[in-house]
Amino acid sequence: MQIDITPVKTEGLERLLEVSVPLPEVQEAEDRAAKRYATQVRLPGFRPGKAPAGMVRKKFAAAIRQEAIEGLVQAAFKEVIDREKLDLATQPHIHDLKAEDGQPLTFQLHLEIRPSIELPHTSGFRVTRESKPVSEDQLRQQVETLREQRATWTPVTERPLPGDMVTVQLATADDDGTMPEGKEFRLVLGGEQAIPGIEELIMETSPGESSERPVKWPDEFPDEAQRGKTKKVRVTVTEVKRKALPELDDAFAREVGDFDSLDALHATVREDLAKHAEHEADSEVRQKLIDELLAANPFDVPPSWVNQLVQAYGEAYQVPEDEREKFGTEFRPMAVRQVRRDLVIETIAARENLAATEADIDDRVAEVARKRGAEPGQVYASLQKAGRLKELERSITEDKVFGWLSEKNLIEHA
Repeated sequence: MQIDITPVKTEGLERLLEVSVPLPEVQEAEDRAAKRYATQVRLPGFRPGKAPAGMVRKKFAAAIRQEAIEGLVQAAFKEVIDREKLDLATQPHIHDLKAEDGQPLTFQLHLEIRPSIELPHTSGFRVTRESKPVSEDQLRQQVETLREQRATWTPVTERPLPGDMVTVQLATADDDGTMPEGKEFRLVLGGEQAIPGIEELIMETSPGESSERPVKWPDEFPDEAQRGKTKKVRVTVTEVKRKALPELDDAFAREVGDFDSLDALHATVREDLAKHAEHEADSEVRQKLIDELLAANPFDVPPSWVNQLVQAYGEAYQVPEDEREKFGTEFRPMAVRQVRRDLVIETIAARENLAATEADIDDRVAEVARKRGAEPGQVYASLQKAGRLKELERSITEDKVFGWLSEKNLIEHA
């Protein structure tokens, strides 16, 4: 196809090209479209496909021209890609389309191309692996968490204290001073579930009683319109429950799981914490290696890929529409890094033949099945149904890539 291509923008990964289709090509496309219409349309007084071409072209001029233009744009786009040898990163956009009678067809084509990543520097880096031993504080906190999960709540008749669970009827006066009917809330005092002034009022009130007085809203209250305001508040305490933690003994260990003694529970908790610490240390090493690679091998990334990631995280975090722009500005640097990180892993995996194979996936599924005490076929079917096989494949590929990087670089233990 004969077309003229004029570059307008060629910096980075964005391309803006002006495309012009000569008038003879436009006329030929219209003739072809008219012939197709003539064989398909039905006009009164003529058998299908037997209407005069001139009559068909006159009656369906707009539709024929639209079909010709759409076909020309698609053909011109393919010609641009083939001729310029472009590896597209995303769907291109067409701007400023001009298709006037008796004139060439012209338009601008806005493209983004995939980056060409060479990664000449992948070895010779030195990173530190900080493996932190499990402290007694960590062990104690984890065991206390287990105690908290098995706490019992017992009703009391005295005024509530910090840490108590209360059920209250809470009402806040309207701007005109009218006190509406209260709404029921259940909260744990001291858990920042209510503003301090309201918690203080609750703790001044015994079960079955009501209290009412002005309360000032904090200056840092999330709703700016309410900051610093003073309103009359009425609380009615309907129930107070106090938490009781189980004794930390062998009986508690047996209740938590299959442990003969408290010492056995402590040993298992310490082992789990140590495994978690090792996992965290491995993650930090991976992050440091990626940081070194990105610093030593700079390359641009398609803006559309970054935008897609920002949008995906905005939806995942359920960011309100009116806050999306601010979120995008703050999150964009992290999105750029994530895209560059993924491209580095993808490039190394392809170059060093490290991509996960079917055998790798089968082995990982079998490993998961052993841990779950299930059949590999059932685990595979479950992962497939949940759409998580791709996630598993990426995880295996990443493990292989970082294993390769660990062999090529120095990992020092702190």
